[in-house]
Amino acid sequence: MKSYKARESIAELLEFPKDIMLDTSKITMIGNLQILVENHKGIIEYTDKKMRINTRFGMLEIEGEKLHLKSISADEITINGKIVKLLFSS
Repeated sequence: MKSYKARESIAELLEFPKDIMLDTSKITMIGNLQILVENHKGIIEYTDKKMRINTRFGMLEIEGEKLHLKSISADEITINGKIVKLLFSS
């Protein structure tokens, strides 16, 4: 955990993006219609009402209606649909 705190301090000092320096996920929402998850660790569950995505620090659970993958790559997932609920658990 010390190395994490050290990297966090360096990122702040040098004004580097924390998601890159700390190898953590970056989650971007556009309204309640689209969500982009960068630096993910894989999809755990995928239905049109619920998606669970693994991240380095826990599970991101997305609930909604007509959810579907717009795109997926090794480091990015884009999900479209009506997003109703986000839950992040470690």
